Amino acid sequence: MQNLILIVNKPKDYTSRDVVNKLSKILGTKKIGHTGTLDPMATGVLVCLTGKYTKLVDMITSLEKEYIATIKLGFKTDTLDITGNVIEENSNYNITKEKIIEVLNSFKGKSTQTVPLYSAVHIDGKRLYEYARNGIEVELPKRGITINDIELLDFNDDLIKFRVVVSKGTYIRSLIEDICVKLNVLGTMSELTRSKQGVFNIEDSYNLEDIENNSYKSIILEEVLKLEIIELDDDLYKKVINGNKLELKYNGYVLFKKDNNDIALYYFEDNLGRLKILF
Repeated sequence: MQNLILIVNKPKDYTSRDVVNKLSKILGTKKIGHTGTLDPMATGVLVCLTGKYTKLVDMITSLEKEYIATIKLGFKTDTLDITGNVIEENSNYNITKEKIIEVLNSFKGKSTQTVPLYSAVHIDGKRLYEYARNGIEVELPKRGITINDIELLDFNDDLIKFRVVVSKGTYIRSLIEDICVKLNVLGTMSELTRSKQGVFNIEDSYNLEDIENNSYKSIILEEVLKLEIIELDDDLYKKVINGNKLELKYNGYVLFKKDNNDIALYYFEDNLGRLKILF
C-alpha cells in the first residue's frame, strides 16, 4: 500500500468527501482521508493522506490555515454564502477602505465565534444543517478561535477581498458575518480559496486530473515535520514493530526506516518514546 501526502486543489462544487472518494478510485485504496473540510463552493488546498500517513490526519488538521475570501455587499443569505437563500437586502451603505482595514485589524488575536447554522457540527446526535433544513431552532455553539493575520487585498464597489490566517475550527463565513456587523453593512461570502495549510501551499497543489494522469508528486514526510531519520537494524526493528518503549537520546519526532520504507514515527519527550504515531 502506498503512503502518500497529496496537496489537492479542490475544485468548486465538490465536497471534500467527493475528492476523497475520487482519489480512492484513482489510487486504488480505501485507506485515505483529508485534513480539513472545505465547503463545496470553496476551492484550494485539501491535504489528503493515504496508507500509514492517515495516522497524521489529526495533526495536520490542527495546523493554521490561510484563506483568500471575497465578501459581496448588499445582501445576506441563510447559509452566509452565495449559495444560500437571500434573507435580507440593503444596498444603502457608505464605507471606506480605511474603515474596512480598521475593522479587519480589530479581529486579530483570540476571540469567540458562533458556529454557522449550516455546518456539519453535531448537536445532540444531529448535524446543525439538519436542524436548519427541518426548520428546527437550536442554540448555536461558540468556539474560541485565533486570527493570526488579516489584511485587505482589494475593495471595489460591492466587493471586499481579504487574506486571513486562522486557527483550526475557524469558519470564514462566520468571520465575514462578524465583519459585516462591525461595518454596519449586509454581506455574504461569494468566493473562498484555502491558499495554505501549515507548510502546504496552493502553488504546490495538483488538480484531480493531474493525479488521474499520474502527473503529480507526493510530499515526503521529511518536508512536513522537522525530524531525525534512523535506519533500523534487525534488533531495533523488532522493538519498534512490537511497540516497545525506546530509551534513545532524542527529542522531537524521529522517523524509523527499514530498507528505505517508513516503519514508524515516534515523538520523543525527555528522551523517551512517549507517542507513536505511525505503526
